[in-house]
Amino acid sequence: MSTQPIDQAAIDAAARLLEQGELVALPTETVYGLGADAENPQAVAKIYAAKGRPQDHPVIVHIAPEGKLEHWATDIPPQAHQLAAAFWPGPLTMILKRAPGIPDAVSGGQDTVGVRCPSHPVAIALLRAFKKGQGGVAAPSANKFGAVSPTTAQHVRDEFGADGTVALILEGGQSEVGIESTIVDMSRLATHGPVLLRPGHIGAEAIAAVIDMLPVAPDAAAPRASGTLESHYAPHTPVAMQDTETLRQTLQTFQQQNRQTALIHYSDFAHAGPAIRLPAQPEGFAHALYASLRAMDNAGADVILVESPPRTDAWLGVNDRLRRAAHGSTGIVHGLLNHTAPSAPPSS
Repeated sequence: MSTQPIDQAAIDAAARLLEQGELVALPTETVYGLGADAENPQAVAKIYAAKGRPQDHPVIVHIAPEGKLEHWATDIPPQAHQLAAAFWPGPLTMILKRAPGIPDAVSGGQDTVGVRCPSHPVAIALLRAFKKGQGGVAAPSANKFGAVSPTTAQHVRDEFGADGTVALILEGGQSEVGIESTIVDMSRLATHGPVLLRPGHIGAEAIAAVIDMLPVAPDAAAPRASGTLESHYAPHTPVAMQDTETLRQTLQTFQQQNRQTALIHYSDFAHAGPAIRLPAQPEGFAHALYASLRAMDNAGADVILVESPPRTDAWLGVNDRLRRAAHGSTGIVHGLLNHTAPSAPPSS
């Protein structure tokens, strides 16, 4: 996370722009967000238009440490307050019943709302300056819908710098966590218990240690939540995950075929093409994942091959993002190995 001094003039300018209904990109500890006043439906609509985001796909409201959760949610169970005390500021989003007066725009038309308090110092400074710390900033990831999330200000400029839709991009260094927040549904606690809608840096066991209830997998009636579509977080270049030994064989065959292959790995590999080796532990891998996908997307390769991480709980968030990134590329490796042109990925 950035240790540079807070640019208060930039923070104040960003707060004014938000209050005027404009879009501001802000750093958080997870990824950079595309922010708007969460209580201004016209401003939130600008987020959806800029991202090309489906109207029924909810966004997350970010509040300051001093912000009042009761302003945004109703019927808040004691366990939600316990989680906020344990993990806020931090990468945990809670889904709760939406309070009266909070617009449909942030919830995708549902009766729930996602709320979190980020820990990045620039985000906190902005949230404290915006509406004297009592407002909320709706801020999905600052990228076109379905694409790789940004973890630096330059990534945001790469997405939106030329079209003028973002009034200001706040600098905050590279995002520390690197993947989006954990999302836990607390809106149906009495009937379903806590439900893990999106894994992230904060795992189910850590949540259970606080509220003595282990989050369960989503059911068919679970609220829709940000970043949970099957195809998501995807670069333009097809992505495929393979276990270590299969990957060695694929690379050898592709080399014989003169295929242009980009590689993201954590084991020892000898690869003549573009490659990035990430740490063999989940925190370091997550921190660098999106920047690596973006870099390999610019390598001119036929495919980005990723060494499958371990299938343990600690890697759940990383595996979730990679599975969604690769969803639209099903069959790509088989097609390349058999000299057939890859089929176009399905639209998301």
